Amino acid sequence: MTIKNLAILVLALPFSFQVFAQQSATYTSDLVDYQKALSLYNNQQYLAAQSMFRHVKKTANEDVLQSDCAYYIANCAVRLNQQNADGLVEDFVEDYPTSTKRNTAFVDVGDYYFENSKYAYAKKWYDKVDEAALSRNEKQKFNFNNGYAAFSTKRYKEAKKYLSRVENSQKYGSQAKYYIGFMAYESDDYDQANEYFDQVSDKERYQEKLSYYQADLNFKLGKFEKAIELAKERLETSDEAEVSELSKIIGESHFNLKQYDRAIPYLKAYKGKRGKWNNTDFYQLGYAYYKQGDYESAVSEFNKIIGGNNGIAQNAYYHLGESYINLDKKQEALNAFKNASEMDFDLKIQEDAWLNYAKISYEIGNPYQSAPQVLAGYLDKYPNTSYKEEIETLLIDSYITSKNYKEALNLLEGKRSFENKVAYQKVAFYRGIELYNEGNYLEAIHLFDASLKEPRDPNYTARATFWKAEADFNLTNYDDALVGFKQFQQQAQSTLPETENLDYNIAYTYFKQKNYPKATEYFNTFIRNHKGDKVRLNDAYLRLGDGYFVSSDYSDAIDAYEQAIKVNEIDSDYPFFQKALSAGYLGQSSKKITELERFIDTYPNSKLRDDAMYELGNSYVKANQAEKAMAIYDRLNKEYRMSSFVPRALLRQGLVYYNGSQNEQALGKFKKVANEFPNTPEAQQAVSTARLIYIDLGRVNEYASWVKTLDYVEVTNTDLDNATYEAAEKQYLDNNTDKGIRQFNGYLNEFPNGLHALQSHFYLAQLYFKKDLKGNAAPHYKYVVEASQSEFTEEALSRLSQYHLENKNWNEAMPLLSRLEQEANFPQNVIFAQSNLMKANYQLDRYNEAVTYAEKVLGNSKIDNKIKSDAYIIIARSAIKTGDEAKAKTAYTEVERVATGETAAEALYYNAYFKHKAGQFEASNKSVQKLARDFSGYKYYSAKGLVLMAKNFYALNDAFQATYILESVIENFKEFSDVAEEAKTELNKIKQEEAKTNSSIQTED
Repeated sequence: MTIKNLAILVLALPFSFQVFAQQSATYTSDLVDYQKALSLYNNQQYLAAQSMFRHVKKTANEDVLQSDCAYYIANCAVRLNQQNADGLVEDFVEDYPTSTKRNTAFVDVGDYYFENSKYAYAKKWYDKVDEAALSRNEKQKFNFNNGYAAFSTKRYKEAKKYLSRVENSQKYGSQAKYYIGFMAYESDDYDQANEYFDQVSDKERYQEKLSYYQADLNFKLGKFEKAIELAKERLETSDEAEVSELSKIIGESHFNLKQYDRAIPYLKAYKGKRGKWNNTDFYQLGYAYYKQGDYESAVSEFNKIIGGNNGIAQNAYYHLGESYINLDKKQEALNAFKNASEMDFDLKIQEDAWLNYAKISYEIGNPYQSAPQVLAGYLDKYPNTSYKEEIETLLIDSYITSKNYKEALNLLEGKRSFENKVAYQKVAFYRGIELYNEGNYLEAIHLFDASLKEPRDPNYTARATFWKAEADFNLTNYDDALVGFKQFQQQAQSTLPETENLDYNIAYTYFKQKNYPKATEYFNTFIRNHKGDKVRLNDAYLRLGDGYFVSSDYSDAIDAYEQAIKVNEIDSDYPFFQKALSAGYLGQSSKKITELERFIDTYPNSKLRDDAMYELGNSYVKANQAEKAMAIYDRLNKEYRMSSFVPRALLRQGLVYYNGSQNEQALGKFKKVANEFPNTPEAQQAVSTARLIYIDLGRVNEYASWVKTLDYVEVTNTDLDNATYEAAEKQYLDNNTDKGIRQFNGYLNEFPNGLHALQSHFYLAQLYFKKDLKGNAAPHYKYVVEASQSEFTEEALSRLSQYHLENKNWNEAMPLLSRLEQEANFPQNVIFAQSNLMKANYQLDRYNEAVTYAEKVLGNSKIDNKIKSDAYIIIARSAIKTGDEAKAKTAYTEVERVATGETAAEALYYNAYFKHKAGQFEASNKSVQKLARDFSGYKYYSAKGLVLMAKNFYALNDAFQATYILESVIENFKEFSDVAEEAKTELNKIKQEEAKTNSSIQTED
């Protein structure tokens, strides 16, 4: 307010002059201070200015002055970055709603934040501005700043709204067009981006950036040649990061132009996003190599694509399979085609991949599914394929070559075409052979019958007939076995392998039927025509000798036994012994004695040595050499206390004393037999003979007192006892199983301690065993085993231990097996005992004992391959359990030579395992492939082999194979939790490692 105006005011208001004068002085002072504060503000001394503005605001009475001070106090706070700055601006707006600086405050604060690159703060205040209150020049700046702030905070829609308003501005137009173009570029609107970028391409300040964007834009618009031109122009002046991106544009443009040779160096020069490639990057370089025929390099890129699940991945896996085929790596190709066949992004590629997967499965085997499953699956999915006839042919053949007969049967059920019936006949036959080799004879017969119901191929009809007869023979169904062998004899071609030993089989069947004339006829025929197997020839001579022996043709028996001794493939103690007996029956007593004496000296470890001592004793008695007889009986009783001949020898000694009128000595021997060997036939005879002595001595009361101590002797009902037993025995001998069971049970119920209790328990057990009612047989075998040593003890020990073994009652089986090992006369029973003691000890974690028995078994040179395989496998498994891998490796090598079935699969797995441990990864994979091809039915070892294969591939830098295999194991073998867990662990390790260079890989936390 000027002085002139003040004078007029004074004249107008004379009565208030004094008051006004005081106020004007104050106001003048405030104005002066306000101007000072404003000067400080303009000089950017915001703290001092803010302090003075606060002072003026306190003393000023004018609203306008207070309002202006509040505006500048808030403005200084913003510039000083004070915590309450925003609040002060808000307070100013609220307290002075009519202030002319209200809109200016919003703009000023927004501009301040904008100039300091705090675009989010700037946008907040620009949003409060009343645009209508701005002048034209102010509007241009506001629109650009507001648009750029929105751009910087990626609010592109708003940014475009404001920047579009100034795109024709002389001052802001170029910048606005650049940012509008960039937003279009980011939003994949390449046409608009190109349009705007072209408008500013002559501006030097944008040229550097635009060269990259325009190259990329042209690439994305499909203008690949232009993209290459622009990118190459920019390469020399770019930094390392931009060179990488430009290389990608050039390489991918050449790729899209199918100029693969030019694409490769640029694709390789790309460094990836944050140092990582993704699956698409690996695919493009791999495909470029593939198109150049550089399959090794193609594989090295394709196999880095892990976990891909899109069209690019499907294409990559298909061409990976093709590359492997060209490199003759069929196992690797199998996995690649399988992966591509499981994706449906490109149906043509899927079908082609399926076809290749099916054909390779047939050719090399498949560890995930059987080859028949894969081939049948292809035909189900593509029933109208032009390859139908070819695949059907492969399918039928695969049923046989896969050797997974159990699964093949399931696949063939219900398929009734002629070709499938032919396949069914063969598969049922081979499945029957598998069951036969496992000792499951009843189920094997069922399969052989199934094969015979489809008599399409006469050779397989004949072979099924033969093996059904073999199974019947093993089940002691000798009548049925003979019929089968005779049928086979009429059906078979001489070229079939089963014909070679047919005479031997028929001879043995007659022998078991006790038709010895026929048995000897066929054994002689077999011997005449025999060409190879010396063990079987040796056995044929032995059985021929036995046939002559039981037919009382002792001269021919001796000849046969002598031939067996010459062949010497089976221990010769038995024929030597039988030869001595035959000499005796020919009346050559002195020769018999000489040969038995020689036998005892020559075969100190023979199981027949106690037999020989007993026979020699009897021969001495017959030759009136009682003293020698008693000496050899004593020697037998001392050296073979557990022998069944001990009670017989004691009985014989008693009879020698009795015949020599040495009654007291005779009674001593008879009482020893009766007391120590109760319930045996020898005990019964000892009691009967003792009775006669007591009667002769007139000491009947003494006999009666003694016999009362023997609970197995029933003095009455002897005739009834004998008659009841003989009736049951007749059913047994006539092979009437069910009647025999009923009558033996009847006898034992009526005479639990009868004269024939021991025999009845044994025969009843045998009948139950024949009907596969082993649980019913067990208590009867137990009775025999717990009774005194007899001719039945050995068989009962064998059968009862077998029952406990089948039920995995290891602790019950082991004592029986130990006895059998010590007491058995037949070598095969000793081997049976040792081999099963070996297995039982292993099951009970007694690995050292298991190995000891395994080595005992292997010490016998006459064992077959199945027993050898079992022994070696126990040694190998025990070595694995005890950490002795060197010993395990040696043992598994031996297993491989002789094993079949699951044991062979296990050995082959460890073959691969030890090769892996030795770093022989490719060789290890070959073993796993063989495992998949030849033993696909044994899924556990297939699964373990696959995990091993995955480790091998990763060691060979093939991450795709490794991860794909592991994912397949996790998906397909869930029933084997230990294998699936190992696969998950390995997969996670590999993915974590690969994720360091491939951004497409997802890993578990």
